[in-house]
Amino acid sequence: MCDGVLVATPAGSTAYNLSAHGPILPIGSNMLAMTPISPFRPRRWRGAVLPATTSIKFEVLDPYKRPVSATADSSEVRDVIEVLIRESTEHTMTLLFDPEHNLEERILNEQFTV
Repeated sequence: MCDGVLVATPAGSTAYNLSAHGPILPIGSNMLAMTPISPFRPRRWRGAVLPATTSIKFEVLDPYKRPVSATADSSEVRDVIEVLIRESTEHTMTLLFDPEHNLEERILNEQFTV
């Protein structure tokens, strides 16, 4: 039980996932971070790092008593009864970065710089 759950790819793990105390995933790690937002039970559950091929399914037990919304990249669906999350391999993108400061270096600096 928690206020929400965040599922992040390596590219998204340095944004909201990090601010929710989730892990930073190395680019190319083929992993997903599942991070609870304000967990209630178990109180100290910190989430999980899962293989990118994992399908995550949430079923809302009492959707009328506790309405649930699902949001992905600023698209929201309200009053969901079930949510299935999996990484798409059909859509690709090219990440642009400064050649003198590559993304992996920036992620390492974020993790290990005091």
